[in-house]
Parts: sequence; C-alpha cells; structure tokens
Amino acid sequence: MELFDLFLMLAMGHFLGDFGLQSNRMAQEKCPGPGHSLPWGYWLTAHGAIHGLIVALLTGVPLLGLAEWLAHMLIDWGKCRGWYQLLPDQGLHLFCKLLWTLACLFLLPR
Repeated sequence: MELFDLFLMLAMGHFLGDFGLQSNRMAQEKCPGPGHSLPWGYWLTAHGAIHGLIVALLTGVPLLGLAEWLAHMLIDWGKCRGWYQLLPDQGLHLFCKLLWTLACLFLLPR
C-alpha cells in the first residue's frame, strides 16, 4: 500500500472510531464526572483500544496499535480536562496518524 493511501485509510478509520463506533454513552462517560455506569477510565481505555485495533489492523503492526491506543487515550484525556476543544483534539489525532504512516516507512518491508 502506498503511504498516502495508508494515511487516508488511517484517517477514515479514525473517523469511524470517533464518530461511528463511539456511542453517546462512551463519549460522555470516558471523562471524569458523576453518574457513571462504570469507572470513566474503563470507557476511555475501551475507546482507545478500538482506535488501537483499527491502526494495528490497517498497518499490520501491533506495536503501532499500542502506540495509538495510548496516544488516543492521552489526547482524549486532555480534551476531557478542558485543555482544548474538538478541532485541536481531531488535529492531534490526525497528526498521530501521520506519525504512524511515517513509521511504516521504517517498519514495513518495501
């Protein structure tokens, strides 16, 4: 797969994970607050894991999936803390996809 194609697939996978596969309940309960059905960290971990799986499947590199899992959790945690809003949040996520694409230059055989 060409690198630009990989980046497009990762970006599409990101929007699937953030908007198609994330329920309203997960979106609300992944942030600290009252009235949660499960501890907020469970929701945040599960959401990050979905993104990690998407990256691992698309790149074929489970370690990049782990990197995405952790990065996605950290970025969303910052948004939950009110450090930034939706647009910077999505920009940071897409920047990670660019990093994973570039990492594939070194990790995947050509």
